[in-house]
Amino acid sequence: MGGASKTLQIMAERPDGSMDVEGCTTLSHALLDFIETQDPMEGDYEIEVSSPGIDRPLTRLGDFNRWKGHEAKIELNAPLPTANGERKRFRGRLEGLDGNDVVIAAGENKIQFPFHDIVEAKLVLTDKLIQEDLKGRKAQNQERV
Repeated sequence: MGGASKTLQIMAERPDGSMDVEGCTTLSHALLDFIETQDPMEGDYEIEVSSPGIDRPLTRLGDFNRWKGHEAKIELNAPLPTANGERKRFRGRLEGLDGNDVVIAAGENKIQFPFHDIVEAKLVLTDKLIQEDLKGRKAQNQERV
């Protein structure tokens, strides 16, 4: 991220999808150690380490299968012809993948577009998503006990 001061923003999670404050702190310290020894970027900058959050961005192809059944907002790099004209912003239920194409259900329509055409995609905060997140947190807490 640019601006008056530069920020290196890192979103991280464990393979099980969890990430807590202690995990972010551990990762942040490891990154600082790496940066101090390797100096991979020029100039001054700050580091932010966080979890993606419940209404997370969808950045990898597999995210669209993992979050199948949940609602997402998706913006494409160019308009896509639809029955109601051309659009580049969509909101709908994730239906998963067809090869490297993302499939969503928007109302009665199924819309399909190449993954590489997506500029930005993120989950929409819904009751269903909150309930699934709460169930996941309970299961993780029970595993720690």
